Amino acid sequence: MAHSLSAKKRIRQNETRRLRNRAKKSAVRTQLKSFDLLLRSGDVEAIEKEYRITQKKLDKLAAEGTIHKNTVSRKKAQLARKRNEVLAKSK
Repeated sequence: MAHSLSAKKRIRQNETRRLRNRAKKSAVRTQLKSFDLLLRSGDVEAIEKEYRITQKKLDKLAAEGTIHKNTVSRKKAQLARKRNEVLAKSK
């Protein structure tokens, strides 16, 4: 258990940041699921719109340092691959 005031404050700050990061990660996971559902529907315009939104959210998390930049890069590549498969089938 922390004894000094600064250590106690650090514990409070860490908890606040942990909760904030969990909420942001959860929001991105929800966004990824909604994108996946749209891929199954086949609506090209909606897929493109959702793709941009999902990429933006992932990039923001990488910029904040919540998720590692290589993880975000990998996720974006996977999304692009899935999107391109659906677009190729729709043509």
